[in-house]
Amino acid sequence: MIAREPTIERLAIAQALLLDPFGLTPAHLQRALGEITSRGVDDADLYFQYTRSEGWSLEEGIVKTGSFSIDQGVGVRAVSGEKTAFAYSDDISEASLLDAARTVRSISAQTKAGRARIASKKIAKSRSLYSGHDPIASLSSAEKIELLGKVEKLARARDPRVVQVMAGLAGEYDVVMVARADGTLAADVRPLVRLSVTVMAEHNGRREMGSSGGGGRFGLAYFDDARISEYVNDAVKAALTNLEARPAPAGEMSVVLGPGWPGILLHEAIGHGLEGDFNRKGSSAFSGKIGKRVAAKGVTVLDDGTISDRRGSLNVDDEGNTSQRNVLIEDGILQGYIQDSMNARLMGVKPTGNGRRESYAHIPMPRMTNTYMLGGDKDPQEIIASMKKGLYASNFGGGQVDITSGKFVFSASEAYWVENGKILYPVKGATIVGNGPDALTRVSLIGNDMALDSGVGTCGKEGQSVPVGVGQPTLRIDGLTVGGTA
Repeated sequence: MIAREPTIERLAIAQALLLDPFGLTPAHLQRALGEITSRGVDDADLYFQYTRSEGWSLEEGIVKTGSFSIDQGVGVRAVSGEKTAFAYSDDISEASLLDAARTVRSISAQTKAGRARIASKKIAKSRSLYSGHDPIASLSSAEKIELLGKVEKLARARDPRVVQVMAGLAGEYDVVMVARADGTLAADVRPLVRLSVTVMAEHNGRREMGSSGGGGRFGLAYFDDARISEYVNDAVKAALTNLEARPAPAGEMSVVLGPGWPGILLHEAIGHGLEGDFNRKGSSAFSGKIGKRVAAKGVTVLDDGTISDRRGSLNVDDEGNTSQRNVLIEDGILQGYIQDSMNARLMGVKPTGNGRRESYAHIPMPRMTNTYMLGGDKDPQEIIASMKKGLYASNFGGGQVDITSGKFVFSASEAYWVENGKILYPVKGATIVGNGPDALTRVSLIGNDMALDSGVGTCGKEGQSVPVGVGQPTLRIDGLTVGGTA
């Protein structure tokens, strides 16, 4: 059997799901784009999507929820200057497509003389970062429930203080097709799975919670016994650690951030400020600083959508552009921003493969994929040993950031008090307050243990949510403000 080239294979899958059932052909897409470009628009695209998703949750040994849904539709967009006209429909038909095309072209009052012309077809570059198999079909319903039951049994067996276990399993099979006025035709077949574990531990009337989990763009077989045991151990350890936690001290101090998921602070406090739309409008703290030092030496930050099987990775973005490995900050110097097509055009640069949207019912905007800081040369234990007094935050909960000022506040879900280079005891209620651009200049030590998160991140922006990845090595940042309860 001869396998088809990955891009051609994905286009065939997308056409079979999104065009053929509705009597549509590439010629119909060309006609719709021609209707839009008959007016003086700068850009136009059609975004077709088919999504099948499933979710299960288990609590107290009982299946609490089980959900299954199928959604499909098309989004039609026209761009003129900084203006965007957008229409979408869950009715994929020639009539709906043409009606939407005629609606969005009204963004421009200019009518081109003669017949509208569409550029010759360009197939997106070939790439295969993940399997196109349907993860929902990789296990039966009974096997999925059995998997969740295994999570609960393992968690309760770890320690008698575990009094409650909640486990969730989610899978998604997402097929998209993009047709652009410049002739680009692209498709992607995106699997996505996630397993989450939350445990509640109780001792002497005190209750504390711990959570863990992971996932990515692969099948449910990824969650084998070893992986499940790892997630359970992490969740139980976090809950038991918090049972012993003391009130967190407050004040200005050095903070050491652990590797992996604590990169969420980097994502929120710095990554959003490097997105093209904020910088084009001059509303980011990083606006106009390309080529200038914005961080301490040794700080290199990337956004990379090309890592195999990662939650934030994409073969092509939601505008049909190939995802890239973008160096945003190199050795402390700002190199560039994250771009979608519109903001790249208006800023006179090339797109970076970061045009993303939640679904066919949303417009694309510049969004992160997998954002992380490269490792340094310090042993993590050496970094902790360097602290006279301070906080070691190994895990984070939620946080907020103001893009314009760069100010952020994050809550540490697992943290420890350090004195004279030694971890003394866990603390609870610690919040870390700072300014993203300022915090980058205060990085004093960078560990050699760079790690990506386990595959749990979801990023929100302007009401849209997309899956992302984060990562970093162990970092020491001096002069951060810690808000505590002591």
